Amino acid sequence: MSGAEIDARGLLCPLPVLRLRKMLLPLPPGSRLRLVATDPAAVIDVPHFCEGAGHRLVGMRDLADGAREFTVERGPSAPSGASALTPEDI
Repeated sequence: MSGAEIDARGLLCPLPVLRLRKMLLPLPPGSRLRLVATDPAAVIDVPHFCEGAGHRLVGMRDLADGAREFTVERGPSAPSGASALTPEDI
C-alpha cells in the first residue's frame, strides 16, 4: 500500500486528516501516502497531525486543479492500528 493516494477533494476539516489517519494506521513505518485535498484548512491540519502523531510530512505542493497534495511517511514510533487512539490524538 506504500505510495497509495487518498482523494479528499471536496471534504472539509476534519475529514481529510481522519482519512489519512485511517490509512496510515495499518501501514509499516516508512510507508508513504499521498493525500489530495481542497480544504484550505488542510495546510494547517495535516502538518499539525503529522507532528502530533509521529509521522513525517515529506512534501506539500499545489496541483493545477486547485487542490493541494501532501506526501506523508508513517513514523517509526507512531501508534499502530491496535492502539486506542482518541479524537484528541489527532
